[in-house]
Amino acid sequence: MKKLLCPQCKIAAMYVKNAQGERLLVYVSDSGEIVPRKPEESMEGFDLSEVYCLGCSWKGMPGRMVKR
Repeated sequence: MKKLLCPQCKIAAMYVKNAQGERLLVYVSDSGEIVPRKPEESMEGFDLSEVYCLGCSWKGMPGRMVKR
């Protein structure tokens, strides 16, 4: 799996949030699928329509990320 990169700072580490504001670390695959950093973690209850970059202030839809 190739990971998409943040269009602003070019890192692959992202996170998603749930209604309580909790974060889950994720990657976005080159096919646009959001994958948890640790495969055993559940993404249930997290909003997968928007991802946030760990390295800068960018946020957006996974489809707006860039390929390596």
